[in-house]
Amino acid sequence: MVGHDSCSDDALKGIDEKNHDDIAVSIERVEASDVPQASPETVGPKLVSVVIGCYYSEHTLRDVVEQVMAVFDTLPDYDCEFVLVNDGSTDGTYPLIRQLAAEYPCVRGINLMRNFGQHNALMCAMSHAKGDYILGMDDDLQTHPSQIPVILAKMEEGNYDLVYGVYREDKNGLLKRLSSWLNRTTAHVLLDRPKTLRSSNFWLVTRDVCDQLVQYKNYNPNVDALFTRMTSNVANVTIEHHERAWGQSGYTLSKLVKLWLAYFNYTTVPLRLVSKVGVATAVIGFIAGIITVIRKLTDPTMPAGWASIICILLFFFGLVLIALGIIGEYLGSIVLSLNGTPQYVIREKVNLD
Repeated sequence: MVGHDSCSDDALKGIDEKNHDDIAVSIERVEASDVPQASPETVGPKLVSVVIGCYYSEHTLRDVVEQVMAVFDTLPDYDCEFVLVNDGSTDGTYPLIRQLAAEYPCVRGINLMRNFGQHNALMCAMSHAKGDYILGMDDDLQTHPSQIPVILAKMEEGNYDLVYGVYREDKNGLLKRLSSWLNRTTAHVLLDRPKTLRSSNFWLVTRDVCDQLVQYKNYNPNVDALFTRMTSNVANVTIEHHERAWGQSGYTLSKLVKLWLAYFNYTTVPLRLVSKVGVATAVIGFIAGIITVIRKLTDPTMPAGWASIICILLFFFGLVLIALGIIGEYLGSIVLSLNGTPQYVIREKVNLD
């Protein structure tokens, strides 16, 4: 276990003057009351494991690591370590992780054999985290290191299991904002998450939550959904969302859809909904049939109405296909789980046993 004393001092030397000034300005904006204090009975500083799934982040990762260490240098009650997982990047991301691990003993690195997805990479990182708290953030400086003291203060304030940093102003693009809204709505409907609770990529969980979470071995995890299943002792704290330092989001439309479909792994609500729709349409069809017979008996000249029949058939066939599609998603997930589809596969580790 390496504390911030050895790591952060080196980090301060490695940051150029401009970045150092930016950090100093950002930290000054955090009120004194927001700086967390460890409880009196705590022996020694608490270790915070910073877990990051890295995807084509060779241009930003060093700044992220060194700025985080500089922030922890201002927090005497906390040490930090990093678990950086290269999620199939083919640029210089993993060589940079190895370089950072050589420079700073508190940096641990993992190289996955292919791109498994951000949440799979986070599961891998949390499986190797050793901290009292585990802090999840992105590799692009949008989840800015200057906001870490605010999240830590909220955790200590209420003794929560999980704290989400929620953005005062979302700086993501339209597609990402739309997917975030869809995820929030889905989590509320399918997982019964309170409407007042918001999630983000900037979160802090306790050791107990992390230990339970890493026992989940399904090939398609969703970290937020797992958090919702495990605890209701959750809080939000408002933080600033920064612009992306370099490049564009690695999430394509297909990846966002796959991430959203992962919610189906944690609920049977869609199946129950299909059953209710089936019962409702059957009742409607039965009543419509009775009405049609009565009308035909009372008025033998009434036309048969082939167009309306075709429309009704198309409508119900559509419902059947939707139902089959939902069932197919569940069956596909079961098959992939039973055949041992891996959550992630590690090629190489650095600074890890």
